[in-house]
Amino acid sequence: MPTYAVTYTYDERTDVRDRVRPEHRDYLRSLADDGLLLGSGPFTEGEPGALLVFRADDRAALDALLDADPFAREGIVAATAVRTWDVVIGPWSAS
Repeated sequence: MPTYAVTYTYDERTDVRDRVRPEHRDYLRSLADDGLLLGSGPFTEGEPGALLVFRADDRAALDALLDADPFAREGIVAATAVRTWDVVIGPWSAS
């Protein structure tokens, strides 16, 4: 199953982000519980955004997960970058 590194860039509406964050985190926790999300969290410097690491069957499956994110639904995610990641060392590696 491929691993994907996803970066979100958020828009400037911190009020909406703060309001939707509990639902967003509950959604991500459910994906982690299902083994689809390996880790996620906001960047602590620079423009507002986050890094998320997923395992999904393919890009279409990943896109469905991203589209269902409450932050995406509310339009808080201004940009999304997705890269397939070959994890060769560490606890997320296949070996």
